[in-house]
Amino acid sequence: MYSVAPEGASSRDVSRLVELVAVVERTQRAEDVEGFLALFDPGAVWVTGGGRRLIGLDTIAAFTRSVLPGAMADASVRYEVEHIQFFTPDIALTGVRQEYLDAGGKPLTPRSLGLPTYLWRRGADGDWSMVAGQNTGVPAEPAPARARK
Repeated sequence: MYSVAPEGASSRDVSRLVELVAVVERTQRAEDVEGFLALFDPGAVWVTGGGRRLIGLDTIAAFTRSVLPGAMADASVRYEVEHIQFFTPDIALTGVRQEYLDAGGKPLTPRSLGLPTYLWRRGADGDWSMVAGQNTGVPAEPAPARARK
């Protein structure tokens, strides 16, 4: 379950933002470049898991077209919304927990986790588009040290 702030935020908006994060997940799993890009505002900024900052939809599109096809050939990914924060009625942030999986849907060993953050803006059409995102990886926990004999 996820937290929402402030209390009393529109349940309709909350549901839509959760749905949009699910679209991010589906488009990543399906390697659906155009579906993924359709989520972005034209002036969006995206920071990749590797720390590369991409400014504007054209730059995000070029990068996505070069890396997404084939990226999920032997893998999958799961997204879970952890927090939704409304800064204004038309600006919201979704904090997500991401886990990469094998092709069978089982967690990788060692686990491969991420904590993406997406900033959304409501457009004139009433729907939300991503204006900024950061795909932050979580460092793997070191293996436990072996006990000395």
